Amino acid sequence: MKFIGYNRPLYLLPFDHHDLFKQHPLFGWQDDLTPSHSADIAQAKQVIYDGFKVAVDAGAAGENAGVLVDEELGADILRDAKARGFVTACPVEKSGQDEFDFDYGEDFAKHIEAVQPTFCKALVRYNPGGDFSSNRRQLLRLRRLSEYLQRHSQSRFMLELRVPPEKAQLAQLNANQRAYDLKLRPQLMLLAIHQLQNCGIEPDVWSIEGLDRREDCERIVAAARRDGRDNVGCMVLGRGEDEDQVCDWLMTAAGVSGFIGFAVGRTIFRETLVNLRAQQIGRERAVWEIARSFQKLADIFERFLPSEQGGERRSRNSIRNYWDGLRQRRQGSPVSNRSTGLGN
Repeated sequence: MKFIGYNRPLYLLPFDHHDLFKQHPLFGWQDDLTPSHSADIAQAKQVIYDGFKVAVDAGAAGENAGVLVDEELGADILRDAKARGFVTACPVEKSGQDEFDFDYGEDFAKHIEAVQPTFCKALVRYNPGGDFSSNRRQLLRLRRLSEYLQRHSQSRFMLELRVPPEKAQLAQLNANQRAYDLKLRPQLMLLAIHQLQNCGIEPDVWSIEGLDRREDCERIVAAARRDGRDNVGCMVLGRGEDEDQVCDWLMTAAGVSGFIGFAVGRTIFRETLVNLRAQQIGRERAVWEIARSFQKLADIFERFLPSEQGGERRSRNSIRNYWDGLRQRRQGSPVSNRSTGLGN
């Protein structure tokens, strides 16, 4: 069994599940995916990946950068990212379900080993005050995954913990989601982490919904690292919020030792892909905007790291300077308004 934990910096760009891309205003499909739909999604994912590569080429995050993408429509991206030395992560959960289950059922291990990502990611929606039977089933499945990764796989375990409110919990707060996020969710997250650990579920990294208060971040790290789990890392989830909110969460968490980075996807690429599909911008402009957004978040997180980590910060070129140099080499602007290349 390998040791538990991962405490290196990690800046992750997730673009894994198809449900996000099917939704309005990206594609807005209501029916099942057709081969044409899948091709459109695969093209969109390649745009995101190209933006990620530009950001890394320009100096963002370097060896600490990674992508999270599914095997079904992102296998080529995973292979390329691995060959380039990037951190890779691949989801194991079935998309679009409230209760965690394996995407490939009993064959989940075969698919993990076919891709061999740095991290196997499991998203779980777990509220300690939720349905007992559902929670128990999730705990058993997650323990099975955790034990497999510990004993049989080179891939590490990344657990994306979501704690959605129960109706009764929201009712106590007059249906105020903001009050739930500030007053109740942090305590439920702590309880959830303890319950998962007590059931033998041992992530190397916890991906955590953003927190508004430093003291809540400190409590989460203490829970994740309790009882000798000293190397376990925590990351901030973007949760699809606007950039200002995500930046606030990053600034709050970055100053707490134990938070190693972020996993932010929709905040970085959603608006850009909408504009690309509407042919308001060209593909290369979209790549540039995604690269710029990813670099901005990496810069913000590193800027607010604890002072003892300040020596690890690197100066980096801006995306604009990178593009300027590329333009000179190519003798033309890379920011064009050509057709999107995405289907209708």
